[in-house]
Amino acid sequence: MDITRADHGGAEPGPEDWFAGDVEMEELAPAHESGGVQLMKVHFGPGARTAWHSHPSGQLLHVLAGFGLVQSAGGAAEGIGTGDTVWAGPGECHWHGATAEHALTHLAIQQPGTTWEEHVRDEDYAAAGAAAMGA
Repeated sequence: MDITRADHGGAEPGPEDWFAGDVEMEELAPAHESGGVQLMKVHFGPGARTAWHSHPSGQLLHVLAGFGLVQSAGGAAEGIGTGDTVWAGPGECHWHGATAEHALTHLAIQQPGTTWEEHVRDEDYAAAGAAAMGA
């Protein structure tokens, strides 16, 4: 049995290749300590978001606080908030992040091996947010 203590290192800035805006990531459980599954806590400042990406075994997101957006390639963006859980299936290209006006904090559970693609363009992000929030 391994225990990862709460004071294990804290959050680090999200890499610019993977994120746009103010993002902090904290690995709560590395894959090698949890049977192949990685647990991350990610905080997005207002307007911050991931680039398009996919996970070979899918990704589970659980919103701890705030309001955000998720979008799967070819689909409409949807709003998410505290308590919501999102499943992006294996290989499903998607992005997620905060709304322009609110921060978002979520847990992300996935196996290692994320495939990162291009950033979400500012105009596409603005349109997705307007559509998802009913503007």
